Amino acid sequence: MVNHGLSTGALFLLVGMVYDRTHTRMIEDYGGIAKVTPVYATVFLIITLSSIGLPGLNGFIGEFLILIGAFKSPMLNNWGFAIIAASGVIFAAVYMLWMYQRVFFGEVKNEKLSHLTDMTPKELSILGVLIDS
Repeated sequence: MVNHGLSTGALFLLVGMVYDRTHTRMIEDYGGIAKVTPVYATVFLIITLSSIGLPGLNGFIGEFLILIGAFKSPMLNNWGFAIIAASGVIFAAVYMLWMYQRVFFGEVKNEKLSHLTDMTPKELSILGVLIDS
């Protein structure tokens, strides 16, 4: 739960940072901002992969142990709930990566986005602490 809180909190911070610059949260208003803000895109990708539960990042061990426990639980006589939980992890990963692709890659759709500033050292240091955790 601690790792989930760190990853989710960092994602909310990142969304808040880009909202402060653009004043929109709609995915369709973005596109191609990795070209304009490469450091922001890299930090967002690391935290997104952590939230997904990529092995080697902080979200993996929690998801792995929960799924192993669900599959081995004597209270769940069948694997139905464990399969539903594993499917939820897969659907969440697909959604997060699809969102990342739509926001960060492709052509810059909105002219306002071509003037975005990348992360400041203050923002990077705040998120660096969360990435390092």
